Amino acid sequence: MTTRETKLKNAQSALQSGQFEAGLSAANALLSDDPSDGEALYMAAVAARYLKRMDQAASHLAALHDAMPEYGRAWQEQGHLALARGDNAGALDAFARATRFNPALEASWREQARLQNAAGRPGEAQAAAAQQQRLAALPKELIAVTNHLAEGRLVRAEEICRHFLRTHPKNVEGMRLLAKIGIELGILDDAEFLLESAVSFAPDDIQLRFDYIDALRRRQKSAEAREQAEALYARDPSNVLFQSRLAIECIQTGDYDRGLELFESVLEKLPGDPASLTSRGHALKTKGDRAQAEASYRAAIASKPGHGDAYYALANLKTYRFSASELAAMKAQIERSDLAFMDRVHLNFALAKALEDTGDYEGAFRCYDEGNALKRAQTRYSADAMTGELAKQKAACTAELFAQHEGAGHAAPDPIFILGLPRAGSTLLEQILASHSQIDGTLELPNILALAHRLRGRKAGQSRYPEILDDLTHEQLAQFGADFIENTRIHRAGAPFFIDKMPNNFRHVGLIHLILPNAKIIDARRAPMDCCFSGFKQLFAEGQEFTYGLTEIGRYYSDYVDLMDHWDSVLPGKVLRVQHEDVLDDLEGQTRRMLDFLEVPFEEQCLAFHQTDRAVRTASSEQVREPINRKGQDAWKPFEPWLGELKLALGQ
Repeated sequence: MTTRETKLKNAQSALQSGQFEAGLSAANALLSDDPSDGEALYMAAVAARYLKRMDQAASHLAALHDAMPEYGRAWQEQGHLALARGDNAGALDAFARATRFNPALEASWREQARLQNAAGRPGEAQAAAAQQQRLAALPKELIAVTNHLAEGRLVRAEEICRHFLRTHPKNVEGMRLLAKIGIELGILDDAEFLLESAVSFAPDDIQLRFDYIDALRRRQKSAEAREQAEALYARDPSNVLFQSRLAIECIQTGDYDRGLELFESVLEKLPGDPASLTSRGHALKTKGDRAQAEASYRAAIASKPGHGDAYYALANLKTYRFSASELAAMKAQIERSDLAFMDRVHLNFALAKALEDTGDYEGAFRCYDEGNALKRAQTRYSADAMTGELAKQKAACTAELFAQHEGAGHAAPDPIFILGLPRAGSTLLEQILASHSQIDGTLELPNILALAHRLRGRKAGQSRYPEILDDLTHEQLAQFGADFIENTRIHRAGAPFFIDKMPNNFRHVGLIHLILPNAKIIDARRAPMDCCFSGFKQLFAEGQEFTYGLTEIGRYYSDYVDLMDHWDSVLPGKVLRVQHEDVLDDLEGQTRRMLDFLEVPFEEQCLAFHQTDRAVRTASSEQVREPINRKGQDAWKPFEPWLGELKLALGQ
């Protein structure tokens, strides 16, 4: 039987030899098996264009954009098709999108340079030509790495990049690309080391500096990231890119006055810049200045009516209500065929929130569903793979394992882990506890997830974690715990205890117990339909891909409950479960229960958590600045006619 791979090779061979009719026929044969096959759609579009069947090519490309919205080669082909139709403006837009999604597409840079020159924009033409020349000078191996990385083939990209660096160990572009792969795989410590080394070899490479700052921020090394941003700013204090980057790092370290001052400087030079206005809005929101944050977001929209990020930022305030004119404006923007991918995603979620507030639940669900479908198309998330990963935790983390490592780990009692699912009320619990004089609130810290990635090992498809936990020595476990305490110290303000609110840590309770046996763990749980639908309505920046589908989020919740039952069985008493609905019913009783579990005395200010002045960076930031209320309870019920898929996935 002919496999898909064989059919693909036949189609490719036909196109490469100029047999476009045969290539189209082979691609169509693949599409009859799977109409959303991205590679087949791409080859069908190319063949149809060469055969001058432009409408057919356009149809294949439209289907390809739906299936793979950020596939750079698809947008490059869109550019070639637009040129063939005499649409230079459409071609320029398509080639620009192509290089945004895949910067290794030399033909797209070359065409941008040519088209910008023809349009009388020599500055933009020169910038595109410089990128094309930079690519032309790169070793072919690194161009291949960039292509594989852009198209999601991380394992192949890593293999080629590591092989190249064995013979070119100080090639900074190779080091930069391997670091980007590491970041994609969650191996942040390696990425940081690579970029630090690359910067030492090429201290004047600005892109390297930007990537290094990004890696430091991802590792929550805010002070070091700011130090690097300060160094860039010192080179040229008038450079708006350097000003903007330093502003962001100042905000991350809590220096809101300096950050906002820098944003004002940027906006003096680039008045109306939507990205800067939106970033300034985020800073004002985090600081707690609600009115000015709203004004900044609205200014971004006034400057760029299709700027979905600013619309979604308003919706993400949760308590904001869109006016009738704003609702009409969003509807008009979402009808645009030329709207950028993430603008369309953001606008769908924002419009859904606006429609929900007006009582149009069917329209709201349609927009939530469309926004999630767009995001789901660009992820590699597999519910089956996640179920398997969590089952491995149960198989490896047994009562016998914990008995074997009794007395191991680092003795510090400082950390309090609040974990569970996003949108389960964990920010509320954090705000209550962080109002206590002995407890610091911090962030959703990535340290445990990064350690789990390290323990998996580097061999593709052969993860050693969690089975490796059985082989770790008491000394290794103690060192991992000590490293966690040391690496998170920067986020603390001096209290004896501190909170790590990363929800995904529920997958690693066994690891946490082994390295920090005296840490306290709180499971923030919320009624399943409320929790899952709230997650489906929330557009997460990264790390929560299971929320992009009703079946996916329902299965994830079910797997989470099953794994938490396992932790209760093998580590009895280790986890305190706090039900969100119980907190709503009895704030004082549940607060006292948590503080008793943490072995700290009751303090009255914990009940006035909404008055606590601290930066909150999660989606619930505005909600926890209000007294306790039931606004989110049973919010799924008006949407019940469309939630059968979720109910089925949740089962019992």
